[in-house]
Amino acid sequence: MYAVINSGGKQARVAVGETLEVELVGREPGDELRLTPLLLVDGEEVVTDGAALAGASVLAKVVGETKGPKITGFTYKAKARRRRRYGHRQRYTTIEITGIEKAAKAGSAKK
Repeated sequence: MYAVINSGGKQARVAVGETLEVELVGREPGDELRLTPLLLVDGEEVVTDGAALAGASVLAKVVGETKGPKITGFTYKAKARRRRRYGHRQRYTTIEITGIEKAAKAGSAKK
């Protein structure tokens, strides 16, 4: 069983037991998250209906925070002696998927 979730404008395919880096959530390590899936696949059953997915959820536990790779940039204006060097390092929240719950009665489509 796996699900597709949306977090921080990005989609990810997740299964129980996986760890994943998502955009910063603002939760403490050990806190529980409940995410709404965009797609739910259980064997041959594929759930894509919005009403059925409203009752489904993906449970996750916050493991901690990490930082992505450093990105550097440089801008300048010719003949004006303007130069600027900058860097950025994105922060991420690491989560572990602990469970995927289906709705009690889900509308589904067969493959």
